[in-house]
Amino acid sequence: MSTMQEVAKKAGVSKATVSRVLSGKGYVSEVTKAQVYKAIEESGYRPNLLARNLATNKSQCIGLVVTNTLYNGNYFNEILSQAAKKLENNGRQLVLVDGKHSAEEEQEAIQFLLDLRCDAIIIYPRFLTVDDMDVIIDKYKQPIMVVNRKLRKNHSHCIFCDHKGSSYNATKYLIERGHQDIAFITGSLDSPTAIERLSGYKEALRACSLPLRDSLIIQGKWTPLSGATAVESLLASQQPFSAIIASNDDMAIGAMKRLNEMGINIPEAVSLIGFDNIPIAPFLSPSLSSIKDPVSGMINDVINRLISMLDGGYLSTENIFQSELIVRDSVGDGPYLGQSALNHQ
Repeated sequence: MSTMQEVAKKAGVSKATVSRVLSGKGYVSEVTKAQVYKAIEESGYRPNLLARNLATNKSQCIGLVVTNTLYNGNYFNEILSQAAKKLENNGRQLVLVDGKHSAEEEQEAIQFLLDLRCDAIIIYPRFLTVDDMDVIIDKYKQPIMVVNRKLRKNHSHCIFCDHKGSSYNATKYLIERGHQDIAFITGSLDSPTAIERLSGYKEALRACSLPLRDSLIIQGKWTPLSGATAVESLLASQQPFSAIIASNDDMAIGAMKRLNEMGINIPEAVSLIGFDNIPIAPFLSPSLSSIKDPVSGMINDVINRLISMLDGGYLSTENIFQSELIVRDSVGDGPYLGQSALNHQ
């Protein structure tokens, strides 16, 4: 492999001149630059990126921290795809680092990206608290954006989806269709998203003066198997239900399969709604109703904010995104259509 000294010899200049050309610091004539670039091309020299980053304090890289528990789903695929495309269009490289299984490991992942001299960092946190992230943002000069969390202090450094509001709207929609015995399959309750979606369901029941029945709330684990198991638990409780909201589409699909196996028709006997609107949702039988988070729009906004911060531009404080309920064949009218929620206690 060629060295900087060999490039300097081939170009007929000093090593210091080659260094100035590569770093962009200091004056070098256009003629000399052309000689150096030609020598680099002919010799196949590749500069040490870390050394160059240390010298210029810029890498043209944006780091992304995501815990590996999210890697297997459509949600992560959309995040990664949109981030990579957006950064490519802006002439930057995406560097993905695993946040692993704890707040400490997420912090280590952030520090790893800082050590690589990434120009900015995107965090999709799983374990770090909002207070932790406010401290991190205040501590480092590199721009940092947090996805899917509402920060208390650094409002312009976060974007988030109204998970509580979307769950509330889905529950209320079912109530308006005549459903009053609505079951809810949660995600893992160590997830802030799962907690917010459960909270929206509960608030909608309260707003419509419907009782909250603990037997209709089943804890899932984001997997199809946990959705199927949740249906078994609901049936074993012998508590009547005419609709199910699952906190993601994978669990909704598991629930759909088990209901079909038990001879319980969708939507004639039970209506079903999931979250995430995965690509297969319209092609299921019946097609699955689902709540679509604007993931692409969120990531696009995050990167626009980071680039604005790097360029010293203005940062908007408008950072909340709304989801859309996409109603398909898995939702039908409930047994109390046309009756007031107050009539069924």
